[in-house]
Amino acid sequence: MPNTLNTQPNLARPDDFYEALIEMHRDLDDAQSQAANAQLILLLANHIGDHDVLLAAMAAAREGVTGMPAATPA
Repeated sequence: MPNTLNTQPNLARPDDFYEALIEMHRDLDDAQSQAANAQLILLLANHIGDHDVLLAAMAAAREGVTGMPAATPA
């Protein structure tokens, strides 16, 4: 049976994770922040390793933002 994407709450300490994620971005400019996000995504994708799970995660992430209004330049 192939692995499936778990979308149920699964973090033992979600508030601590969020705090660490915010801290990861502290003092980074926009380009550095985007690069850190990209590196984190690739590290987690490598850790997961299951192609089908990764495709499901990408589809869910895209679906979650397609209804959002486009960003306007400042």
